[in-house]
Amino acid sequence: MTEAPDTSTQARPARAARRAPDDLPFSFVDAALVAAIGAARGEPDWLREDRAAALARFDALQVEANRLYTPYVDLRAASLDAASPYNSAADAAAVPAEGAHGADDATAGLLELVEDGTGAATIDAAAAQAGVRLMTLGELVRRDPDLARALLAEDAVLPGEEKLAWLGRAAWSQGVVLHVPAGVRVERPVVLRWAVGAPRTLVGRTLIVLEDGAEASVVEELVASSGALPGAQALLSLTTEIRLGAHSRLALASLQETGPDQVVFQQRTARLGEGADLRWALAQLGGRLVRSRVDNVLAGDRSVVEQVEIVFGAGDQLHDLTSYTHHVGRDTTGELLSKGALLDRARSYMKGLITIDKTAVGTDSFLGEFGMNLSKTARAVAIPSLEIDQPDCRRAAHSSSVGPIDEAQLFYLESRGIDPVEARKFIVLGFLEPVVARVPLEDAQDRLREALEAKWAAGFGPAGSASAA
Repeated sequence: MTEAPDTSTQARPARAARRAPDDLPFSFVDAALVAAIGAARGEPDWLREDRAAALARFDALQVEANRLYTPYVDLRAASLDAASPYNSAADAAAVPAEGAHGADDATAGLLELVEDGTGAATIDAAAAQAGVRLMTLGELVRRDPDLARALLAEDAVLPGEEKLAWLGRAAWSQGVVLHVPAGVRVERPVVLRWAVGAPRTLVGRTLIVLEDGAEASVVEELVASSGALPGAQALLSLTTEIRLGAHSRLALASLQETGPDQVVFQQRTARLGEGADLRWALAQLGGRLVRSRVDNVLAGDRSVVEQVEIVFGAGDQLHDLTSYTHHVGRDTTGELLSKGALLDRARSYMKGLITIDKTAVGTDSFLGEFGMNLSKTARAVAIPSLEIDQPDCRRAAHSSSVGPIDEAQLFYLESRGIDPVEARKFIVLGFLEPVVARVPLEDAQDRLREALEAKWAAGFGPAGSASAA
């Protein structure tokens, strides 16, 4: 009779280290990567030095830090160490052409970025002749190094404590610039399209600069590329920096419809000059894990920002939305609204802070955060906050609520003979309509409505699996 082997001293496989909710799900961003990006692109010394300084800021910061609430960020659903980063990208300039891109002349320009390369790149003749620049950042560095240095290194608008924004400044391999000269009005929207999803990491940077008195509208589209592989996570980290001169006007709509395995980090910062006007319309539909942060700095007197962001989550999607509005100038106005509708086991965190400086006499600012749970396992969290250092305000207020569909609304529609499922759909899509109506391109509006209806049908329609809360 043989004795059983003694396994008490046999080595056991080491367990993977447990990650905290705010631990980044990758470790490949280091000095070697940043140096490799600069070398692969043949960048000038000033840009390499700027990358190195940004990396030092990135290394020193936390993913989320706020003295007003416990951090709620949760990155544990992401696993990205296998998603190796792009070191370089193929650049292409927007080429002036007769008429706008598209058969219906609906847009003034299009710049399409596909993974680490470029697709279409057009700008209409009128905009080009007026001096509007639409091109990749790599092309801007080659064509106009002085302007590139002023925009990329010397005039940073990034929030000092936002770790992922400094990731974008340190490790971007692809980027876009839209520059509109003083007094120029771009009549039709400009489309910026990012097609991503290959099991890689793309760090991008977008600069939008409107000089004094300029006007423009932008539609940003984040869609899945043909390189996406089911089950393989990919990362898009996109930092957007907006500078608005005195009395300029910008409307920006962003439609995030990436694939189901995509991790998306979006950092958006805007600095508004005197009398400037900024209108955000942000829609979050795709992705496995999405972290979005928007910083609005109303530096100029009488500047105005209006921001609406919606989420329609299903499955195991997690959306983390943070908004900071900083009133510095006199008589500034902020109107911010976040809405989330959640199916299945989806989660959303909506966090916001309005800061009113002592200099911001006459501020009018409101922040609203509202979540609608469409199943018993969905979870929405809303945390609006105020920090006021100037009592002489026209308004400083916030509001929030989280709950299921309003039974009174449902009863009203059903009493008019509307089917219960259709009634729920009308209520949910109407709840999300404020962003759709603000998209400045009709085709994009129609596509967003179709995407919302398709998500409803898949998750909560007659064939869906979600159950009402």
